[in-house]
Amino acid sequence: MKSLNLYGVQDLRFEDSPVPVIKNNDDVIIKVKAVGICGSDISRYKKLGPYVEGMIFGHEFSGEVAEIGPGVDGIKVGDRVAACPTFVCGKCDSCLSGHPSQCKNLSVIGAYRPGAYAEYVKLPKSHIIPLSDHVDYDTAALVEPSSVVAHGFYQTTIHPGAEVAIMGVGSIGLLAVQWAKIFGASKVYAIDIDEAKLKLAKELGADVLINSLEESPHKQLIDYTNGKGVDLAVESAGSPVTSAQVFALPKKGGEVVFMGIPYADIQIERFYFEKIVRNELKVYGSWNAVSAPFPGKEWTSSVHYMGTGQIDVKPMISHRLELERGPAIFRQIINKEIDFVKVLFYPDKKAK
Repeated sequence: MKSLNLYGVQDLRFEDSPVPVIKNNDDVIIKVKAVGICGSDISRYKKLGPYVEGMIFGHEFSGEVAEIGPGVDGIKVGDRVAACPTFVCGKCDSCLSGHPSQCKNLSVIGAYRPGAYAEYVKLPKSHIIPLSDHVDYDTAALVEPSSVVAHGFYQTTIHPGAEVAIMGVGSIGLLAVQWAKIFGASKVYAIDIDEAKLKLAKELGADVLINSLEESPHKQLIDYTNGKGVDLAVESAGSPVTSAQVFALPKKGGEVVFMGIPYADIQIERFYFEKIVRNELKVYGSWNAVSAPFPGKEWTSSVHYMGTGQIDVKPMISHRLELERGPAIFRQIINKEIDFVKVLFYPDKKAK
């Protein structure tokens, strides 16, 4: 089968790989219909390199069940599915206490196991997420990032009527705008430096747009909130700059949840750090998208709200490409040669 395999930093190859085969009773082989580029994929491609040289890359996907192991029930060949790409050990203290996202051995396909930038991928039955007829393959390819965002919101105490600021409206931030509304936010502030993404955030439910190139985001937000700040601030840009600025957004006693990964050292000015202490902020980290019972309510909730239309990912999909375009598009992304939000590949389609 054709796949995208990561060999080194900025060394992604479109080549042939073995088709997965059933080995365990609970194995499910899925024909990949759509698979997206995650921000973590870009960082690993750009400067971190593979966990295992030559590993099939990618983990955000949807597809059709192609083959099942002899012990699999409740799923049949031909079913339309998404899947949780995360593996946990089930034995460490975190897993045993019901916090699998904190598993010390957590990993995602595309790292130590073959990923989803391929025609087929294999996962255990426990990872499979059935799709309703109302959720198409493009939408379902974003079940994983949607679940990441839901996991972050579940860390917090957000309640109906809350005001929420989203710092950074890339794909995670755009999903966060929609999840904030699902959790009952009365007003959502979208903050970014990209006018096109801010416009998209508005389309997806943001009430107020803040371009932080015009003035510091906290000064603009304070004006909008009559000097108070918001109940919850979400850091979804994954930037060292925004990872400090976000502390100035919540009101006294408010909350911050970090969903972005800066992959760099963060220097926090005294002004921002003192906001944590003086305003008695609650600061949450959020990692991955799994909870107990595995894989967690994040996954079923994502599929549900995609089915109702309350999570709409279609406006976020900026590129739809054949898998063989992978090496070129990754180069274009890191060289800033294209504007993109979410890129989807279609492994079962050939270039014309």
